Amino acid sequence: MSDQIQQNIQSLHQYRNSMVHEIAKVIVGQGDVVEQLLITMFAGGHNLLEGVPGLAKTLMITTLSKVLSLGFKRIQFTPDLMPSDIVGTNVIEEDHETGRRVTRFVAGPIFTNIVLADEINRTPPKTQAALLQAMQEKEVTAGGQTYKLEPPFFVLATQNPIDQEGTYALPEAQKDRFLLNSFIKYPQIQEEEDVVSRTTSNQVSDVQAVIDGQTLLFFQNLIRSIPVSRHVTGYAVDLVRATRPNEPGVPAFVKEQVGWGAGPRASQALILGAKCYAALSGRVNVSCNDIRYITLPVLRHRIAASFTAEAEGITTDAIVQRLMQEVPERAGG
Repeated sequence: MSDQIQQNIQSLHQYRNSMVHEIAKVIVGQGDVVEQLLITMFAGGHNLLEGVPGLAKTLMITTLSKVLSLGFKRIQFTPDLMPSDIVGTNVIEEDHETGRRVTRFVAGPIFTNIVLADEINRTPPKTQAALLQAMQEKEVTAGGQTYKLEPPFFVLATQNPIDQEGTYALPEAQKDRFLLNSFIKYPQIQEEEDVVSRTTSNQVSDVQAVIDGQTLLFFQNLIRSIPVSRHVTGYAVDLVRATRPNEPGVPAFVKEQVGWGAGPRASQALILGAKCYAALSGRVNVSCNDIRYITLPVLRHRIAASFTAEAEGITTDAIVQRLMQEVPERAGG
């Protein structure tokens, strides 16, 4: 690999450190979640951030948007939100020159770089589905016309646990479009004390922008150019195929505990996420350890626990953790 690429990777690592430093002015702890959000951005994907209310999910994404010199819009998802409230709608107005009525498209808040879909599971599936085309094809169709979204484009969604009242489960097709599903946990005792101290005083944190859109796009292309050895790619594919109950040779517990497994998009997410994690760490060599680091947020929302597993209280996280223990690396590493 050329010296120029090595230098660019080191430059990316410095950007990463600066971004983490700026985010830490507002967010206490949650290092893995911040890292996963950065991986999402540099991979050009979307992230579903999940956790109980009050854990600063929205604040974390808003702070990240300030670190990036990009357009940012927040959509508060509610039960009465309509698809047109997200993508936009056609309106009829009078042309002042001709006096004729003309149709004009009024763009919705999705026409930006970073979309914060706040509490995405508070709105019915019809409205959730308004994001599908934008997330996959990076375009929106309205009134028979298709409008391209300006890159870079990200959907960063927050979600409260499904078992809470007034929530709607995301469709499986939509969950699969999120590169990562990050879980934000309760803070450690010292972290919580720091949070309380900061938020109950007059302390104001001034977050500085670190990186702009063109630089971000450059690093996205750089990361995709990083080569990955065959045995690492094979390990990622083996992990994903092991989630499918009908696949020959899968561990016995998968047949009992998994209703359906992950598709090829999960393998792509594992490799791209591992490339990003290595590059953000200042490395150009992607290892199986990088795959393991990103496996849980990649797979937890792409597999479904069987009725038997749910009855026994076995979560998809537990299934993925056990898979990482039982699926071996391929020879050649």
